[in-house]
Amino acid sequence: MEVLALIIFVLFLLLGAYLRSPTVKGARGERRVDSVLHRKLPANEYKVFHDITLPSSYGSTQIDHIVVSIYGLFVIETKNYTGWIFGSSNSKQWTQVVFKEKNRFMNPLRQNYKHTKAVESDFSLKPKYVHSVVVFVGDAKFKTDLPANVIHRRGLSPYIRSKRELL
Repeated sequence: MEVLALIIFVLFLLLGAYLRSPTVKGARGERRVDSVLHRKLPANEYKVFHDITLPSSYGSTQIDHIVVSIYGLFVIETKNYTGWIFGSSNSKQWTQVVFKEKNRFMNPLRQNYKHTKAVESDFSLKPKYVHSVVVFVGDAKFKTDLPANVIHRRGLSPYIRSKRELL
Protein backbone atom coordinates (compact mmCIF):
# COMPACT_ATOMS: atom_id res chain seq x y z
CA MET A 1 0.00 0.00 0.00
CA GLU A 2 2.85 2.42 0.78
CA VAL A 3 4.40 1.82 -2.63
CA LEU A 4 1.09 2.56 -4.36
CA ALA A 5 0.67 5.78 -2.35
CA LEU A 6 4.22 6.80 -3.26
CA ILE A 7 3.61 6.10 -6.95
CA ILE A 8 0.37 8.14 -6.88
CA PHE A 9 2.16 10.99 -5.09
CA VAL A 10 4.98 11.02 -7.66
CA LEU A 11 2.45 10.95 -10.52
CA PHE A 12 0.65 13.97 -9.04
CA LEU A 13 3.97 15.81 -8.73
CA LEU A 14 4.81 15.04 -12.35
CA LEU A 15 1.35 16.09 -13.52
CA GLY A 16 1.64 19.36 -11.61
CA ALA A 17 5.06 20.06 -13.12
CA TYR A 18 3.72 19.30 -16.59
CA LEU A 19 0.72 21.61 -16.18
CA ARG A 20 3.02 24.44 -15.03
CA SER A 21 5.50 23.93 -17.87
CA PRO A 22 6.03 26.86 -20.26
CA THR A 23 4.73 24.84 -23.21
CA VAL A 24 1.43 23.98 -21.54
CA LYS A 25 1.01 27.48 -20.06
CA GLY A 26 1.72 29.01 -23.47
CA ALA A 27 -0.79 26.76 -25.23
CA ARG A 28 -3.42 27.57 -22.59
CA GLY A 29 -2.82 31.30 -23.11
CA GLU A 30 -3.04 30.95 -26.88
CA ARG A 31 -6.39 29.14 -26.57
CA ARG A 32 -7.71 31.99 -24.43
CA VAL A 33 -6.66 34.55 -27.05
CA ASP A 34 -8.14 32.37 -29.80
CA SER A 35 -11.45 32.41 -27.93
CA VAL A 36 -11.44 36.22 -27.66
CA LEU A 37 -10.62 36.66 -31.33
CA HIS A 38 -13.43 34.38 -32.47
CA ARG A 39 -16.02 35.73 -30.03
CA LYS A 40 -15.29 39.46 -30.25
CA LEU A 41 -14.31 40.09 -33.87
CA PRO A 42 -16.99 39.87 -36.58
CA ALA A 43 -16.16 36.96 -38.90
CA ASN A 44 -17.27 38.94 -41.95
CA GLU A 45 -14.53 41.55 -41.28
CA TYR A 46 -11.73 39.54 -39.68
CA LYS A 47 -10.18 36.17 -40.52
CA VAL A 48 -8.20 34.56 -37.74
CA PHE A 49 -5.28 32.14 -38.18
CA HIS A 50 -3.35 30.41 -35.43
CA ASP A 51 0.07 28.86 -34.98
CA ILE A 52 1.52 29.97 -38.30
CA THR A 53 5.11 29.12 -39.23
CA LEU A 54 6.72 31.30 -41.89
CA PRO A 55 10.18 31.26 -43.42
CA SER A 56 12.36 34.16 -42.35
CA SER A 57 15.89 35.37 -42.83
CA TYR A 58 16.73 33.53 -39.58
CA GLY A 59 15.25 30.18 -40.65
CA SER A 60 11.59 30.14 -39.68
CA THR A 61 9.39 31.97 -37.24
CA GLN A 62 6.30 30.75 -35.37
CA ILE A 63 3.47 33.26 -35.00
CA ASP A 64 0.78 32.69 -32.37
CA HIS A 65 -2.05 34.46 -34.24
CA ILE A 66 -2.57 36.47 -37.41
CA VAL A 67 -5.77 38.42 -37.94
CA VAL A 68 -6.43 39.45 -41.54
CA SER A 69 -8.79 42.30 -42.31
CA ILE A 70 -9.29 45.20 -44.70
CA TYR A 71 -7.56 47.28 -42.01
CA GLY A 72 -4.32 45.33 -42.14
CA LEU A 73 -2.74 42.21 -40.72
CA PHE A 74 -2.46 41.93 -36.95
CA VAL A 75 0.47 39.81 -35.85
CA ILE A 76 -0.20 38.72 -32.27
CA GLU A 77 2.28 37.38 -29.74
CA THR A 78 0.65 35.81 -26.67
CA LYS A 79 2.26 35.80 -23.22
CA ASN A 80 0.72 33.89 -20.32
CA TYR A 81 2.30 35.52 -17.26
CA THR A 82 1.31 36.41 -13.73
CA GLY A 83 2.84 38.91 -11.33
CA TRP A 84 4.44 42.24 -12.04
CA ILE A 85 5.94 42.89 -15.47
CA PHE A 86 8.75 45.42 -15.90
CA GLY A 87 10.13 46.37 -19.29
CA SER A 88 10.58 49.01 -21.92
CA SER A 89 10.14 49.03 -25.67
CA ASN A 90 13.87 49.01 -26.32
CA SER A 91 15.21 46.67 -23.63
CA LYS A 92 16.41 43.23 -24.69
CA GLN A 93 14.66 41.51 -21.81
CA TRP A 94 11.74 42.16 -19.51
CA THR A 95 11.35 41.02 -15.92
CA GLN A 96 8.51 39.15 -14.26
CA VAL A 97 8.29 39.40 -10.46
CA VAL A 98 6.14 36.98 -8.50
CA PHE A 99 6.57 37.61 -4.78
CA LYS A 100 10.37 37.64 -4.34
CA GLU A 101 11.14 35.57 -7.43
CA LYS A 102 12.39 37.40 -10.53
CA ASN A 103 12.43 35.88 -14.00
CA ARG A 104 13.77 37.52 -17.12
CA PHE A 105 12.26 36.84 -20.53
CA MET A 106 12.84 38.05 -24.07
CA ASN A 107 11.19 41.38 -24.86
CA PRO A 108 8.02 40.25 -26.69
CA LEU A 109 8.03 43.43 -28.80
CA ARG A 110 11.40 42.40 -30.22
CA GLN A 111 10.16 38.86 -30.69
CA ASN A 112 7.08 40.09 -32.55
CA TYR A 113 9.18 42.50 -34.62
CA LYS A 114 10.81 39.45 -36.22
CA HIS A 115 7.35 38.03 -36.88
CA THR A 116 6.06 41.22 -38.50
CA LYS A 117 9.13 41.45 -40.72
CA ALA A 118 8.58 37.87 -41.89
CA VAL A 119 4.93 38.68 -42.70
CA GLU A 120 5.93 41.83 -44.58
CA SER A 121 8.55 39.97 -46.56
CA ASP A 122 6.57 36.82 -47.33
CA PHE A 123 3.44 38.72 -48.41
CA SER A 124 5.19 41.77 -49.94
CA LEU A 125 3.42 44.19 -47.61
CA LYS A 126 4.42 47.67 -46.55
CA PRO A 127 5.05 48.01 -42.79
CA LYS A 128 2.05 50.32 -42.36
CA TYR A 129 -0.27 47.39 -43.18
CA VAL A 130 1.17 45.06 -40.52
CA HIS A 131 0.28 45.73 -36.89
CA SER A 132 2.29 44.19 -34.06
CA VAL A 133 0.28 43.26 -30.96
CA VAL A 134 1.52 41.67 -27.73
CA VAL A 135 -1.27 40.35 -25.55
CA PHE A 136 -0.87 39.17 -21.96
CA VAL A 137 -3.27 36.65 -20.50
CA GLY A 138 -3.28 35.78 -16.83
CA ASP A 139 -3.10 38.36 -14.09
CA ALA A 140 0.07 40.17 -15.10
CA LYS A 141 0.29 43.79 -13.99
CA PHE A 142 2.44 46.21 -15.97
CA LYS A 143 4.65 48.21 -13.63
CA THR A 144 6.28 50.32 -16.33
CA ASP A 145 4.76 52.34 -19.14
CA LEU A 146 4.40 50.23 -22.24
CA PRO A 147 3.28 51.15 -25.76
CA ALA A 148 -0.40 50.92 -26.73
CA ASN A 149 0.16 47.66 -28.61
CA VAL A 150 1.06 45.78 -25.41
CA ILE A 151 -2.26 44.92 -23.84
CA HIS A 152 -4.19 42.55 -21.64
CA ARG A 153 -6.55 40.03 -23.19
CA ARG A 154 -9.64 42.13 -22.45
CA GLY A 155 -8.18 44.98 -24.50
CA LEU A 156 -7.35 42.89 -27.55
CA SER A 157 -10.60 43.21 -29.48
CA PRO A 158 -10.98 46.96 -28.79
CA TYR A 159 -7.36 47.53 -29.86
CA ILE A 160 -7.79 45.65 -33.14
CA ARG A 161 -11.14 47.29 -33.86
CA SER A 162 -9.62 50.74 -33.24
CA LYS A 163 -7.51 50.40 -36.37
CA ARG A 164 -9.84 51.58 -39.13
CA GLU A 165 -7.52 52.79 -41.91
CA LEU A 166 -8.37 50.80 -45.04
CA LEU A 167 -5.62 49.00 -46.93
